[in-house]
Amino acid sequence: MITKPLSRRAALTALTLGTIGLVACTHKSAADGDPNVAYYTCTMHPSVRSQDPNGNCPICGMHLVPVMKNISPGPGAGIATGTAAGPLEFSVPVARQQQIGVTYAAVEKRRLQRTIRAVGTVEPDKSRQWNIVARVEGYVQKLEVTSPGEHVSEGQPLLTIYSPDLLTAERELVNQLDTRGNGGADGNDPLIQAARERLEQWGVTPEQIADLEKNRKPCQFLTLCSPFAGVVQQAPPEQGRKVMVGDLLLAIADLSVVWVWAEFYEEEGPMLARGQNASLSVRGYPGEVFEGKVATIDPFLNELTRTTRVRIDTPNTDLKLRPGMYANVELTVDRGQGLTIPISAVMPTGERTLVYVGKGDGRLEPRYIDLEGTFDDRYEVKRGLQEGEVVVASANFLIDAESQVEGAVKSFEGPDDVKSGADQ
Repeated sequence: MITKPLSRRAALTALTLGTIGLVACTHKSAADGDPNVAYYTCTMHPSVRSQDPNGNCPICGMHLVPVMKNISPGPGAGIATGTAAGPLEFSVPVARQQQIGVTYAAVEKRRLQRTIRAVGTVEPDKSRQWNIVARVEGYVQKLEVTSPGEHVSEGQPLLTIYSPDLLTAERELVNQLDTRGNGGADGNDPLIQAARERLEQWGVTPEQIADLEKNRKPCQFLTLCSPFAGVVQQAPPEQGRKVMVGDLLLAIADLSVVWVWAEFYEEEGPMLARGQNASLSVRGYPGEVFEGKVATIDPFLNELTRTTRVRIDTPNTDLKLRPGMYANVELTVDRGQGLTIPISAVMPTGERTLVYVGKGDGRLEPRYIDLEGTFDDRYEVKRGLQEGEVVVASANFLIDAESQVEGAVKSFEGPDDVKSGADQ
């Protein structure tokens, strides 16, 4: 029998029907996949999701692997369980956790205290310094102190100045007093008051003026005394040297209270407040702690170091803190009560923070949380955990590797956090 060849139109029709049948068969094969598979993902790019068991990663081209819905945990490594709609738990046998050193810590409320540290320098209290200057022209006649570092008491003589001008001014006061004594003036005579004020401006003490009025013996020597107990900070000029009005003769510093200027970083500025207690230590006295209070916070920020200066007033009755010393400064910031976890329990994953919550019997739940700040060795938890829960505090990365939980973690991020393979 001779068969007639098909027409060109009939051949095209047969080819089209065959192609449609093949596509339908392929679609049916994909739809009839494993019912225990939640979705398919890429091991290198877990954000990729697809329902095609034969699909490839649109990023790297690797074949997609399944993420299971419900599988009973076996004796080996942990396996993720749950559904794609909510948080998935996984299981790592207790014996295996003990082998890799897993420990747990409770989520608990604690007092939120943080210690910030800085290095400061010891300086004299400016309000307890006194510069003694010459108020009358003359010559240094005698030195009672000779070098910096000498301790002086209040009222102790420091040096004596010979001044002819002083002798003239004292004679004027004596002459006015003698005239008053002869009936020429009374105690409120303006000339007598002017002579007294002139001597006081030159540094003559009220006691010295009273002695002059009593003895009526003018003197060309002016003895300058210390206004308070302290330490000589700057040495006086040599004996015999001429001094003019305004010349600095010597400086006295009371070191019973000193200033410690410390610099704190810009981000630590909001934690500073006047009246805060501060603890200080110096290398010269290891193990000894000095206490002070924050007295001044410089509102101007150093543009180069991005730090702010803080002045700490510190008692120094034993004179152990010496100007020029370096001091280690610690300030304790108290933020009240808050929910906390150990720093070691946190696994940073880029913009988000992950912890593993223990559910008992080796079951673990990966959970994203929000943190507020660091307080010594703990984080304050803003949201995501409740008091009384327990979290993995050590071997977090081993838990992550042991359980192969990457897919379980990504499965509860939600549709807004990831893109499906079709969208890539």
